[in-house]
Amino acid sequence: MLTAVVSRVLSGISQKPASRVLVASCNFSNDATFEIKKCDLHRLEEGPPDTAVLTREDGLKYYRMMQVVRRMELKADQLYKQKFIRGFCHLCDGQEACCVGLEAGIKPTDHIITSYRAHGLCYTRGISVRGILAELTGRRGGCAKGKGGSMHMYSKNFYGGNGIVGAQVPLGAGIALACKYKGNNEVCLTLYGDGAANQGQISEAYNMAALWKLPCIFICENNFYGMGTSVDRAAASTEYYKRGNFIPGLRVDGMDVLCVREATKFAADFCRSGKGPIVMELQTYRYHGHSMSDPGISYRTREEIQNVRNKSDPIMILKNRMVSKNLASIEEFKDIDVGVRKEIDDAAQFATTNPEPRLEELAHHIYSSNPPFEVRGTNQWIKFKSHS
Repeated sequence: MLTAVVSRVLSGISQKPASRVLVASCNFSNDATFEIKKCDLHRLEEGPPDTAVLTREDGLKYYRMMQVVRRMELKADQLYKQKFIRGFCHLCDGQEACCVGLEAGIKPTDHIITSYRAHGLCYTRGISVRGILAELTGRRGGCAKGKGGSMHMYSKNFYGGNGIVGAQVPLGAGIALACKYKGNNEVCLTLYGDGAANQGQISEAYNMAALWKLPCIFICENNFYGMGTSVDRAAASTEYYKRGNFIPGLRVDGMDVLCVREATKFAADFCRSGKGPIVMELQTYRYHGHSMSDPGISYRTREEIQNVRNKSDPIMILKNRMVSKNLASIEEFKDIDVGVRKEIDDAAQFATTNPEPRLEELAHHIYSSNPPFEVRGTNQWIKFKSHS
């Protein structure tokens, strides 16, 4: 009896390492070619390719990045409901292929500015999960020292999310103007949503960018709902890639990281060649509501959301492709998932225990480099010292 029990225990212990040895010994392919959805074109004779080469290394990297963004947003949802996160909070789970594919299609020296749904791009631009979650909870360890919150996080060549609808678009055109002025062959990705696409300042930015041939990629993340209003009810024309009129445009499957990557490479090359701006519409979908105050099911059905999850989830699309072409195994993905969950949990622990910024730091970092000076508070007797 005792011998049988010991035998079962030992066999249980030995099974897991054996499976890991099997995974390690698999002869995986180094790369594979996949057919991807052809982009719709406006004022372009040629567009991005309809095939894409994916290496095993890149595929595993993209998968992990998308899984981190997904888990990070779900953790943000949890922290918001626990009242660790206050104020506005706009989550991007479901849209992971957009931020990961965009980053994969440009250089680290290129520039990105976006709207308030910014957490995924914050991560792909190099901010750690710990820095993002700590910023969401308003802690000193946050990437903006706890003073920016959900909409105002920044890193090198990333100019943050912006709280005013569409306000980042003319700013992005200005960044592109700086790139052209400096002659550094860099481009600026300027993101906005389908709701913001109806803003007048976007048309003004289009016009100036076209006149001056600025290296700006105007990117409409079309998730089909501006707040709680469907695009069909809000826009006379839902072909957002044609909105530039005199500017060439692309409509891209924003749920496929390879489609987004290839389209971004094409658009970046177009801008670098001196041809001026280009408009790119990414057709995507958000699983959460517009913000944490929106349950997201009063203007769309649960069945609609579940249908997108089942048929078009960006993480599952990449995972299934890689398994089908022997680029990775299910066990590898499970190991990645375990590591991601631990990273997110550790970051959340930090974000809920790290101290909040001190009141005397309120006026710090007004300028990037400036001698210290005093800033008046809510009355003339309250003064704060500003440090860069």
